[in-house]
Amino acid sequence: MPAKVFTATGESKGTLALPETLFASPINWGLMHQLLVLQQSNRRQSAAHVKTRGEVQGSTRKVYAQKGTGQARRGPIRSPLLRGGGKTFGPRNDKNYVKNMPQQMRHAAIRSCLSLQAGKDAILILENYPETIKTKTLTILLKKLPVEMGRRIVIVLPSKMQGITLSARNIPRVTTLDARYLNPEDILGSKHVIFLKSAIDVAEGIFGQKGPRGPKEPSVKDVKEIRMPKHKKTKKAAAKKKVSSSPK
Repeated sequence: MPAKVFTATGESKGTLALPETLFASPINWGLMHQLLVLQQSNRRQSAAHVKTRGEVQGSTRKVYAQKGTGQARRGPIRSPLLRGGGKTFGPRNDKNYVKNMPQQMRHAAIRSCLSLQAGKDAILILENYPETIKTKTLTILLKKLPVEMGRRIVIVLPSKMQGITLSARNIPRVTTLDARYLNPEDILGSKHVIFLKSAIDVAEGIFGQKGPRGPKEPSVKDVKEIRMPKHKKTKKAAAKKKVSSSPK
């Protein structure tokens, strides 16, 4: 699947065939949704938190005697029935929202996301970018590219690049992302995904579809001569043979 290639000055350099192991996978909607829910769930944190009667500050002394006062039975002031006491069945921040997913399924979901965006012609390739930190330079470059300014744009980098990262953080709805941390929220939520040319190799090495896993073929050194074990004669067979061979 071809993608348009541009230089750091915004000039067109033709097209480049995207690797099929990364951008030509079948679209699995269920797998993409599962990984997206995992990403959002692992980021979730419980904000609301109330104290139980064991955490509220106060005395544990019984307020007054159980009998003889004519009033209702009353325990300590930290009781949930009293104002300022602990809360019963309130929200707690110790809930665990962490989900997990096998690596092969996560990588397959990333390939589905990239293939979906490649089918929409949302993938662009940038040959390189200088290390200069200048927001104006990156803005001029994006205006020359076939992208819609104001829509969300993700620039995928092969590694940490301070120049383009600091230049992009002041441009609204433009973010940078390391190729090692590709995720469905950034890929599917972007109108355009711009890959640096070297970032494609990094992404393919991590998320690219490998060949089928099968038994490893033994090498010449591993192959050993297989010898059938010799038949051991039992005592009964040896005695029978001795009797049959004796003269009558």
